[in-house]
Amino acid sequence: MIREADFQTYLYLNNTQYIIYVTDNKTNEKIYSEKLAIEENSTELKFRKMDEFLDSNILKIEKKLDSFIKDIYVILDSKEFHSIRLSIKKDNNGNLINSEALIHPLSDLKNLCQSNLLNKKIIHFFIEKYVIDNKFYTSLPENVKCNIFSLDTEFICLSKNLIKNIEKILKKYHISINQILSAGYLEKFKDNTDNTIFTTASRIIAGHNSNEVLLTAKINKKQGFFERFFNFFN
Repeated sequence: MIREADFQTYLYLNNTQYIIYVTDNKTNEKIYSEKLAIEENSTELKFRKMDEFLDSNILKIEKKLDSFIKDIYVILDSKEFHSIRLSIKKDNNGNLINSEALIHPLSDLKNLCQSNLLNKKIIHFFIEKYVIDNKFYTSLPENVKCNIFSLDTEFICLSKNLIKNIEKILKKYHISINQILSAGYLEKFKDNTDNTIFTTASRIIAGHNSNEVLLTAKINKKQGFFERFFNFFN
């Protein structure tokens, strides 16, 4: 019997194909993979097809694992993702700029985004650029004091109704969504070591993008720079 912590399950969805993919957490090797091509010409997800696809695969996977799938990572390729860029400037009074200094400005930005997008959920939240005393950085420098800093951030959001429809189908199989990931966002981080989008997803989930503010409460073994935000933002 394979324990739940020993495998990771992904569900890739777009308007042309669905893929379910299971990997071994220790070896990163594929345990199971199945794909369904969607023939209907449509820009929207076909939820009936998704239900049928899961129905024909979930039991097979659970028999192979001799374990239940309790949660799943959903990788979504959809035009319903919506990006918002927000910036904030703060006085730092010559103090050290570190993760502590970023907590409140990032929280303010998150609250501002949520208050203006009542029908959408934040999927990814990351810092694009730091401006520290008029110097530009792509990542947070160490042991730097400053008077003023600003953060240029991006939010990738998704319709709550779409999420609810996916959750509704997964609930039939007693599966919850662990995390939703944007396929477009993942593509930005593919490298020569990634032979599938699922490999990229695994690295992002583990905290590969140190500028991403992780919004999930589940703590991974390898955390990004903003690991303290796990609990702060939940």
